[in-house]
Amino acid sequence: MFKNLFKRNKKDDKNNEVKLEKQDELDEELKDDIKVDESKHKTGFFEKLKQGLDKTRKEMTDKIDGILNSYSKIDDELFEGLEEILVTADVGIKTTMEIIDKLKERVREENIKDPEEIKYLLKDEIKRIMTQSGGENELKIDPSPAVILVVGVNGVGKTTTIGKLAYNLKMQGRKIIIAAGDTFRAAAIEQLEEWGKKAGVDIVAHSEGADPAAVIFDGIQASKARKGDVLICDTAGRLHNKKNLMNELNKIFRVVEREYPEAQKEVLLVLDATTGQNAISQAKVFNEVCDITGIALTKLDGTAKGGVVIALQSELNLPVKLVGVGENIEDLQPFNVDDFVEAIFG
Repeated sequence: MFKNLFKRNKKDDKNNEVKLEKQDELDEELKDDIKVDESKHKTGFFEKLKQGLDKTRKEMTDKIDGILNSYSKIDDELFEGLEEILVTADVGIKTTMEIIDKLKERVREENIKDPEEIKYLLKDEIKRIMTQSGGENELKIDPSPAVILVVGVNGVGKTTTIGKLAYNLKMQGRKIIIAAGDTFRAAAIEQLEEWGKKAGVDIVAHSEGADPAAVIFDGIQASKARKGDVLICDTAGRLHNKKNLMNELNKIFRVVEREYPEAQKEVLLVLDATTGQNAISQAKVFNEVCDITGIALTKLDGTAKGGVVIALQSELNLPVKLVGVGENIEDLQPFNVDDFVEAIFG
């Protein structure tokens, strides 16, 4: 009997090896397909970003063009007009003043007389001010394993962002697991499970009201056991009680440090672009509670306040890493400063 069982086991092992080899071949094919399509995706991403920033472009760039075309010489009144447009687009007063001061200085130093030339200087200064913070705009998830802790208040699009991010990373050939750590909000777990199905990734979840840190612990164990590349962790976002939120997040961070010390860490704050300066306020509060490593900015396609991206990077030194420019699962994309500025001024 044991001999027959041994034979069957050997046969099963052989079958499993064949399956694994086939899976490896499929994974390699997927990676090759992704490499071939990279340039096509880049073009598609830029077009989506440009479309998504349409309202901001009309609110900001079209008005800037209007002012520059209506002046025959460069004077204080022209700069005041530019200042008002930037503030209205939620670039922020501090950042706006810095940009305007630098424009005045360059106009003087470079002896610029034509108002239309200011547009090129403005593009230059916005790029400079957004890159001088020194923050990396790319997600740090290589080499694997990596943990992305996602924070943010309810209603900003946190669950949607996690689902889209999981899908994007899976399409890059990575093994993704989601831990449903927002156990306090009604239906949060069910929503995340739905997104997990759409993205085709595994979800680790407990019942509503469970200890979030325990969910993250189980997520880490699952990621280790299944050789996951990236573990994406949802967390609760209840800013009305900052102390409780701080304690809860600290507990989660301790679990991650203790159980997954070898993993790359990202703390991603999800913000709603349509809230403008309120998004800045939320970022300040969360940055006090935990060390934010990057921003995921949602609903950029639904706002004329896209200037908030500039304020986040320049005033708070928080790099924007992802932007949502639509409702489809593919519409979350990596953020690039040059693309952003070109899409606005294009």
